[in-house]
Amino acid sequence: MHRSRKKRRIAVLTTSRADSGHLQWIVNDLSRDPRVELDLIAIGAHLSPEFGRTVDAISSRQFRPTTDIECLLSSDSDIGMAKTIGVATLGLADHLGKSRPDLLLLTADRYEMLAAACAALALRIPMAHIEGGEISEGAIDDAVRNAITKMSHIHFACTQKARQRVIAMGEEEWRVHFTGSPSIDQLRRNKLLGLQQLQRKLRFPVPAGTLAVVYHPVTLLQDTTRESAALFTALSSVKSPLIFMYPNADAGSRKLIERAQRFVSEHPDSRLLVNFDHVTYLSLLARVSALIGNSSSGIIEAAALGLPVVNIGLRQKGREHAKNVLDVEASPSAILEATCTATSISFRRSLRRLDNPYGDGHASKTIAHLLATVPLGDRLLFKRSS
Repeated sequence: MHRSRKKRRIAVLTTSRADSGHLQWIVNDLSRDPRVELDLIAIGAHLSPEFGRTVDAISSRQFRPTTDIECLLSSDSDIGMAKTIGVATLGLADHLGKSRPDLLLLTADRYEMLAAACAALALRIPMAHIEGGEISEGAIDDAVRNAITKMSHIHFACTQKARQRVIAMGEEEWRVHFTGSPSIDQLRRNKLLGLQQLQRKLRFPVPAGTLAVVYHPVTLLQDTTRESAALFTALSSVKSPLIFMYPNADAGSRKLIERAQRFVSEHPDSRLLVNFDHVTYLSLLARVSALIGNSSSGIIEAAALGLPVVNIGLRQKGREHAKNVLDVEASPSAILEATCTATSISFRRSLRRLDNPYGDGHASKTIAHLLATVPLGDRLLFKRSS
């Protein structure tokens, strides 16, 4: 039985750097709302020293995770990913079963989010979901995102087209809100680092013409790193300084890390960063000439910065994006040609007054308000197909 309480308890799950930056201002606004009791739950790569133990970066801000749940296996395989879902489900079932939040907020499409959704479904805890209705055909993220959409009870769509897709999946219109992406809020509500501040934080120079590389395993391929061979072949012919970021904790990530480490050891003007906070990351993107890889940040945040992006291969296939993104197949020649275009003065000039379908940086306040005010009870929990 739920105990009587005045405040609405809202649980927010964060798994890694992939979602913590998106959640920062939502958590900030919820933590300041007198109607809300916040439970911030950190799991997955956040607690892994191998991936930079990013839970410490969260804790250094004005809020701290209420609960840490260890679940990430030290593995580089799809079996490890599958077992991580199981371990996460056990830990989250225990915690959510005791805390019984009024709402659980889930973000996007990390596979660990599926564990939380399964536990909450069995416990009859209503779920709110950010980023439903988007498409990324080359990753298991696409199936995870769609599964969580159908398991959730209120939806925060980041584009107008995504909202229409969620409604087309049978979700009632009153449940589906266009908010824009909360990751854009970072650019409106935070002050980015100046060049000197950024270089002091990174402890190395970021010269003009530097390129950022963010490349993750393509989790629907049997060989999740198959497309990376073309990337590293192409990059070996690039003359610009390169800054690599660690990939997500997916099957094949260690192979990519080893390949990047080897590349950096052979190219003195290249760097490899394990992890850093979202504001530092955005400050870096604001200073580089282009972003190369297959990261969602190239789709969402880069458009708000007017940053050219070379989006490689299958991982983000089908995802809505602005004209700053050049989609290319995973071949060295295609990547090099697109990089040449992306770094040209004429292409950069063409991105002035860029229209970003992911909103204008006001998503967090909208999401926090809706979470604090949406009516609870049977109308929210019992879903009807529209």
